[in-house]
Amino acid sequence: MHNHLAGETSPYLLQHVSNPVEWYPWGERALALAREQDKPILLSIGYSACHWCHVMAHESFEDADVAAIMNKHFINIKVDREERPDIDQIYQTAHSMLSQRSGGWPLTVFLTPNQEPFFTGTYFPKTPRYQLPGFADLIPKVAQFYHERKEDLAIQNNQLAEALKRTIPSPSNILSANENTLKLAFTSLESNFDFEHGGFGGAPKFPNPADITLLLHQAKNGNNRAESMALQMLSAMANGGIYDQIGGGFCRYSVDERWNIPHFEKMLYDNGQLLFLYTDAWQISKNERYQQIIEETVAWLQHEIRDKNGAFYSSLDADSIDSQGHSEEGAFYVWQPAEVKALLTPEEFIVASQCFGFDRAANFEGHAWNPYLVRLPEHAKVNLLKSAQKKLFTAREKRPHPGRDDKILTSWNALAIKGLARAGRIFNRPDWIKLAQDAVDFIRERLWINQRLLATCKDDGKGNYHAHLNAYLDDYAFLLDALIECLQANYRAEDIEFAQDLAEILIEDFESEDGGFYFTSHSHETLIHRTKQGYDNATPNGNGITAVALQKLGHILGEPRYLQAAERVLKAFDSSMANNPAACASLCHALEEFLTPPTMLIVRGKANKMAVWREKINQTYMPHHLFLYLDENAKNLPPTLQRNCSDDVNAWVCKDVICEPSMNDLQEVLKTL
Repeated sequence: MHNHLAGETSPYLLQHVSNPVEWYPWGERALALAREQDKPILLSIGYSACHWCHVMAHESFEDADVAAIMNKHFINIKVDREERPDIDQIYQTAHSMLSQRSGGWPLTVFLTPNQEPFFTGTYFPKTPRYQLPGFADLIPKVAQFYHERKEDLAIQNNQLAEALKRTIPSPSNILSANENTLKLAFTSLESNFDFEHGGFGGAPKFPNPADITLLLHQAKNGNNRAESMALQMLSAMANGGIYDQIGGGFCRYSVDERWNIPHFEKMLYDNGQLLFLYTDAWQISKNERYQQIIEETVAWLQHEIRDKNGAFYSSLDADSIDSQGHSEEGAFYVWQPAEVKALLTPEEFIVASQCFGFDRAANFEGHAWNPYLVRLPEHAKVNLLKSAQKKLFTAREKRPHPGRDDKILTSWNALAIKGLARAGRIFNRPDWIKLAQDAVDFIRERLWINQRLLATCKDDGKGNYHAHLNAYLDDYAFLLDALIECLQANYRAEDIEFAQDLAEILIEDFESEDGGFYFTSHSHETLIHRTKQGYDNATPNGNGITAVALQKLGHILGEPRYLQAAERVLKAFDSSMANNPAACASLCHALEEFLTPPTMLIVRGKANKMAVWREKINQTYMPHHLFLYLDENAKNLPPTLQRNCSDDVNAWVCKDVICEPSMNDLQEVLKTL
């Protein structure tokens, strides 16, 4: 039996194609049916790696009796939140307003035919439990409410519409945010920091990449406590079970406060961001463990989620098939000590047990062991642990693998591109830089159509990529930011041209008339609300990254329009930063660079002679600097970067819109920087 999802490309939607529920994708066909039949809409939003989405699907959406009730009372619409973050943002916000609870996935929203939400929830069990109503019992009651309480619904809908409007802050004519705002952001993060285990708050714990970025920037400005917090958190994650100690790569979050038991889905956006954060932390600390984490994470990206043509897939599922043939969360990753013992030599088993916790009590659901780094091995036993890790990895590869969401998202690829480019530059790994450039080229060739970005594409299995959906703010902003990172790793003329194109479209298609950028373009389909947000989530805020990237590009090119647009962003979210600066870490980054423009280093010379300069300069963490290494192959340089090289290597340091005279001595350059 098939519903109306068969023509979709989203792996998540295709997971539901054989449900007895008469699912429709979001679109005019389903919305028109709801209006014509005066039926409310049951909107279900999830994604393919989501454990509880699978649970609700197995319990309710695959059940013929529940499906019959859904089909009778509702027009049922299924949405992949990764393809349609615009829809997800609106209804997550509405859910928090209507229910006074935090959201998540699956998100279950009941709408009027005009897309107005009137009752919301997340996961609902088939029958009552977890202090939640049974889904089968709930459905007819919600439908009855819709048909019998139209006047009450109209009042509620008007109130909700007004509340949604108030989520867009009023712009300020004068920017009041300043250095004190940045100090307040740190103070707020400090008050919520877990100094025992690292990270923010209690369980569950998330990586919070934007917050770590803010801490690292504060560390560079002399805040030793911020440095200690950032490094403690990064070390706790690297040594915890949230990091895959056997195969590399980070899981989505930790369900415990010690970082040892993860929610096992692995997302591209987490790993891309953590790549550049561990790179930055290595520059500060020179911690060899961080370098190991970076190398293993890059290897995981290549091994598990890289498309043959250079882009990266979205995620790996939390669930996989266990030894009994059942789909279970974490089944691919957890172990029994007897199984480990049978695979290793006695010496390897002793070291692996001591280091990965196999000699301790079961830490996953009382009956299995998820490896975490209890202690580092003694120097003489490092190779034993590496050998054990390799054998466990080889054995694990024979297990049924988690499902892979192989759609390619522009914004998430951009985060991975930035991470790879920065790690490649700092660790002098041209192969990593090439991985970043290959992903850029994939996007330019397959998702840059008629001078506009598209949000997603997928291989049809025959080598044809089907790209669709107009790109969102995050797609343009993250990619622009990533291109600036690529330019610093290995300058290419096509990359700076692409960056200019993206910047122009951002201002033309996304900027609000009173400053700041909408999440959707001016030509996007009309929804019940057009979001303009300033807060960070699992990914950084699009307005913050837009402001950061436009400022950097503005300084590289000497283009005041980009700098002015970035200033308008800061004014648009001035009140947001004043009220809750820690929640606006990306905007705080933009504010920091607005208050003190970045220092730009331009180096020209022969590639082989510049190599020593790169290596020395890259040893130091300098987050408020731009580095442009222009060898003899650099072509079509913009006027601001054109320099005559009179020696093997010449360098110019530009600060506060003034460029120092040319220097040909590396030590003099380092001192000036």
